[in-house]
Amino acid sequence: MNIRLLPALTFASLGVMVGIGAIAIDYGEAVSYLSTDPAACANCHIMLPQYDAWQKASHHAVATCADCHLPASFPEKYIAKSENGWNHSKAFTLQNFSEPIIIRPVNADVLQTNCLRCHADIVHQQSIGYTEGAPRCVHCHVAVGHGEPVGLGGPMRTDSKRKMEDR
Repeated sequence: MNIRLLPALTFASLGVMVGIGAIAIDYGEAVSYLSTDPAACANCHIMLPQYDAWQKASHHAVATCADCHLPASFPEKYIAKSENGWNHSKAFTLQNFSEPIIIRPVNADVLQTNCLRCHADIVHQQSIGYTEGAPRCVHCHVAVGHGEPVGLGGPMRTDSKRKMEDR
C-alpha cells in the first residue's frame, strides 16, 4: 500500500465512523434524553403504555418520570441517567428484556427514596427509616405512577389475584 494514501484512508474511515455515529444519535433521538421531558421516555415504543398510563395517573400533574425514577441530586441524577440510558439502549437494541419490564433493585431504591422525599410529611416516621425487607411504597401503591400494570397479554395477575380466582 502506498504510504501517501494512509492519511486519506484514515480521514475517510474517521468520516464514515462519525457519519454512522451521527445517524445513530439522530435515529435514537439521543439528545432528547438529556432533558427530563417525559416524552423522551416514550421514544422507545415499548414504553408507550407506561407513558400513556402516567398521563392518566394521579402523579401526572406533580411528578415527571425523572422525579420518581432518578436521584434528585447532582451528579447522581446524571450518573443514573447515563447508566440507565446505556442499559436501556442495549436491552432494546438486543431485545433481551423481560416483559413486563421489571425495575432493577438499584432503581427500586431510587424510587423508594423519591417517594419518601416527596411524601415524608404524611408517611409514618417508622416508614422513613425503612429497613431491608420492609414493604416499599409501591407494594401497596403500585398504580400511582403508571396506572394498573399490564403486559403484552393484558393486565398482569398478581399471586394474590390468582389465589382469589382459584377459589
